[in-house]
Amino acid sequence: KILLTSLSAMVAETSTFPIDLTKTRIQLHGESQPLSRSTNAFRVASEIVREQGVLGLYKGLSPAIIRHLFYTPIRIVGYENLRNFVSDGSLSLSSKALVGGISGVIAQVVASPADLVKVRMQADGRIVSRGLQPRYKGPFDALKKIVAMEGFGGLWKGVFPNVQRAFLVNMGELACYDHAKRFVISNQISDDNIYAHTLASIMSGLSATALSCPADVVKTRMMNQAGGKGGNVMYKNSYDCLVKTVKIEGLTALWKGFFPTWARLGPWQFVFWVSYEKFRQIAGLSSF
Repeated sequence: KILLTSLSAMVAETSTFPIDLTKTRIQLHGESQPLSRSTNAFRVASEIVREQGVLGLYKGLSPAIIRHLFYTPIRIVGYENLRNFVSDGSLSLSSKALVGGISGVIAQVVASPADLVKVRMQADGRIVSRGLQPRYKGPFDALKKIVAMEGFGGLWKGVFPNVQRAFLVNMGELACYDHAKRFVISNQISDDNIYAHTLASIMSGLSATALSCPADVVKTRMMNQAGGKGGNVMYKNSYDCLVKTVKIEGLTALWKGFFPTWARLGPWQFVFWVSYEKFRQIAGLSSF
């Protein structure tokens, strides 16, 4: 199950990574430059391609893949095992949400350093577009420099908003997918096939995005600020980041990148769940 989960996650992450990069750039827009013009996903993606070429859309893919080798197996397999341990029968939606949230928190704590490197490398594209040298040559160079400048604990910068987001995302994603798929099958809307998996993934993507977007914005901004030991930083903690973001840019800033977040979560979950369910079937395992 761990192997199949990792493989499915790699396929899904590679397919949807350009949307994730666009989302990250939109969420960072406005914190270090005046909001002189409206920013949308198409404009941001177009600027990335124009300034860095098509490959610029995959800046930070390698740490993203590394992250999912840890994050996704822990949360998916952990959820399934916790769900089966808690009850042999069907759990309520609220119970599934709690189990999903706990699984996401554990997985995110383990994978947080790789997530930090991914965000820093994605944000580096903005520095390159200004004619400056990027901060990091690659994922391992980023790890080395972060530890040297910010200490070993610096690898877990933004871990609290990261954990908050992981709890909300997995609460929405895992519980909703699990519940929606069983609802579709039990009400004979569809058999346990790609149609049921698609409907369930759409529902889980929408709920996960609505719940997690504010925490995702805070997480992205906290993880992007690179300060030396004792150096000045824009945000003292996740609460300070939340307050300053709302005060300067308004409440709607917490949902910056909502469309690209949903546009990524939807296809990501479709590719992941359809692949994972198919791989399980091929391997002779029961449906998730």
